[in-house]
Amino acid sequence: MSEASPASGEPFDLQKLQQLFELMEKHDLSEVNLKNGPEHIRLRRGSSTVTVAAPAPTYLPAPAAPVASAPAAAAPAASAPAAEAGLIDIKSPTVGTFYTSPTPEDPAFVNVGSTVGPQTVVCIIEAMKVFNQIPAEVSGTIAAVLVKNGDPVEYGQPLFRVRP
Repeated sequence: MSEASPASGEPFDLQKLQQLFELMEKHDLSEVNLKNGPEHIRLRRGSSTVTVAAPAPTYLPAPAAPVASAPAAAAPAASAPAAEAGLIDIKSPTVGTFYTSPTPEDPAFVNVGSTVGPQTVVCIIEAMKVFNQIPAEVSGTIAAVLVKNGDPVEYGQPLFRVRP
């Protein structure tokens, strides 16, 4: 029972907290908020940034497509034109929902033709109700936006193409 924790003098298991911090670092999460009965753990790492809440999207999972070797072979070819044209992909650092702006009423962080630097926020990816601001990490001009607002994204999925 959770009643045993206060008797031990420690409200939380420090080893589990350390594991949570390691997972946050491994998956580049800036905040974790957990609640289990009376226990509540909220962990933040990094500098204090403004977290913007966007309305929860109505997400309907896409029907499962049959797995074939042809689409897997096509994926490297899709990124080849970017490399040939000298463009750099900004990829998703996590799985989640892609948002182009902090709220539906605000303008997009960047559009085609926008100039970005390494610290320029280009989008927000929401994962488990945590809104992560994604920096460009490169300098250049946005050449293409590859994802639509509200679309689910995968880890490593190209989001933008940048002309250095």
